[in-house]
Amino acid sequence: MSDFPEGFADLEALEEALSRPSAALCDALSALDGDITFLGVGGKIGPTLARMAKRAAPDKRIIGVARFSESGLRERLESWGIETVACDLMDREAVTGLEKTANAVFLAGRKFGSEGNMALTWAMNVLCPSIVAEVFRGSRFVVYSTACVYPFVGVTSGGAPESLRVDPPGEYANSCVGRERVFEHRAQLDGTKSVILRLSYALDMRYGVLHDIAQAVLNGDPVPLEMGHCNVIWQGDANDVALRALALADTPPTILNLSGPETASVRRIAERFGQAFGKAPLFSGTEQDKAWLVDTALQQRHFGYPSVPLAKVIDWTADWVAAGRGSLGKPTHFEVRDGAY
Repeated sequence: MSDFPEGFADLEALEEALSRPSAALCDALSALDGDITFLGVGGKIGPTLARMAKRAAPDKRIIGVARFSESGLRERLESWGIETVACDLMDREAVTGLEKTANAVFLAGRKFGSEGNMALTWAMNVLCPSIVAEVFRGSRFVVYSTACVYPFVGVTSGGAPESLRVDPPGEYANSCVGRERVFEHRAQLDGTKSVILRLSYALDMRYGVLHDIAQAVLNGDPVPLEMGHCNVIWQGDANDVALRALALADTPPTILNLSGPETASVRRIAERFGQAFGKAPLFSGTEQDKAWLVDTALQQRHFGYPSVPLAKVIDWTADWVAAGRGSLGKPTHFEVRDGAY
């Protein structure tokens, strides 16, 4: 974003910014053969990601697939020029009936409330991608994964590189390893090309680590420090990288960490919000010497630094939360260290 606004007055302004394509993305999608299907387009990331693709490549067909349980989402996507198809991605017969485009972005998965039904979590995070990867085996994939597949690393280490052996705590994170292994397996069987994005905390004003910390400070609740450091990235930048990463799809799958370059301090972020709100933040717990952190050097080599700096996203979040403009009500549980979400 070449011009930073002071903030976002409403959801319409926010979604416009989150879906605004860069010149580099327009060039990348222009050079990409074929149309793009977004599998699991509902949820936090999918709508603005698909809209960004359509804005960057208006001549391509952009297809959004989901169950569309959220009222009004399908109509909103279609108003942006995105074709929509209602489909349960756990239904093999229904998935088989979908059109197979040259490119696919796999977004489906389960995290929030995982501990209440681990069987469903494993089904959504392993069985569902297995069905999709088999049926769309001729497509080029971007696959959303998570930085939670890594073990904790030292907070002064610079983060886990893509070469680090995955060894996460908790069933949720291990189910995400299963999702990655499914696409590796399809690569071995069929030569399916994919890039697996190990995303660490994309930020929208309505959710994310910054939103959680800001709400705690504003409400006078203690900010937990057990996971005292994190990587975060403005979702508009994450969307841009994810779409440009289609060009990196390969067999075996390309692994790419996706987040901001800074090892951010939860305490310092809370103090910044305290200054913005005129309230001294409260804290609980103590910082540990290890956290879930990623090294984004490879991302930067391919795509450069994120366009929106962390300080600006903090300012935007403070403005949004102070004005009470809304929340998705989906806490990140960034403080959890045992993997039990």
